[in-house]
Amino acid sequence: MRDPLAAAPTLLLTRIALSLGFHSWAHELPEILSPDEVIMLPPDGDVSAAADAETAIGGPNPERFRALLEAAPGLRWYHTLAAGVERLVPELIARPDLVLTNNSGAYDLAIAEHVVATIFAAAKRLPASFAAQGQHTWHEDPKSSDVRGATLVIFGMGSIGGELATIARGLGMRVIGVRRSGADGSVAPERLADVAAEADYLAVCAPLTQETEGSIDEDVLGRMKRTAWLINISRGAIVNEEALFSAVKERRIGGAAIDAWWAEPLPKDSEWWDLPNVIVTPHTSFSSPSIRERSIALIRENLRRFKAGEPLLNRVDPKLGY
Repeated sequence: MRDPLAAAPTLLLTRIALSLGFHSWAHELPEILSPDEVIMLPPDGDVSAAADAETAIGGPNPERFRALLEAAPGLRWYHTLAAGVERLVPELIARPDLVLTNNSGAYDLAIAEHVVATIFAAAKRLPASFAAQGQHTWHEDPKSSDVRGATLVIFGMGSIGGELATIARGLGMRVIGVRRSGADGSVAPERLADVAAEADYLAVCAPLTQETEGSIDEDVLGRMKRTAWLINISRGAIVNEEALFSAVKERRIGGAAIDAWWAEPLPKDSEWWDLPNVIVTPHTSFSSPSIRERSIALIRENLRRFKAGEPLLNRVDPKLGY
């Protein structure tokens, strides 16, 4: 099938299907993308104003995406401000004439630094110190460990995993990458359980696909050291929740730092809140003031490429799911 972006578009416009709450700077896009025509769609409801759009920028909501596709039959490119696209891929498969790009790259540094922060928090037993501080208790030596020389296994060596590996190696950590291709010194996913046994920290950075769903299971967790920590900044469904909860509660692993949950927001009555060896963050590992600049640079470059009929950056492969 002919690539839908093989020729320059007939209209130089961008239609934005975006809830302004998704990013605080989204309201700046009309001015940023000038002189192209930018139509701001309402955060919810009617998207009929996008009827003639060839491009759109929006969030990862699949219902919103579906409505936009129905309203804009001539849409040829959709850019999502999210990095994960698993909820959009089913719609993409049904529209081979549409190109989907994601915001991968904009969040790499922030998320990688978040992972490193949780590694240090776990190594230096900061949760125990914070808990003692809240109780005005001068607690005993928390038996901290060193980060330098520790082994970090990174499941998913995409842009986030690659950034994390760079920082971790700079800290003197031993890094083992796990990626689908097994290239660049990484190991294939079939060896995940084997290398998990060597991990002091196992960071989940892979996208959620049919292949990765449930990858961190009882077998993988059962191979990990009693002192090892699991860190998930990707998607909850990649990890078997019951298996991880049992492993953490029974102290069969050292603990878990979770930013990506199975249900969000985490219910107030969830038992996860009260586990002393769990670091709970509300899916905010991506938060950074640099996201705006990186996102805008990516959008501008891809808009230029779209007009020129050139290949777009961050193009999603519907067969792979990322």
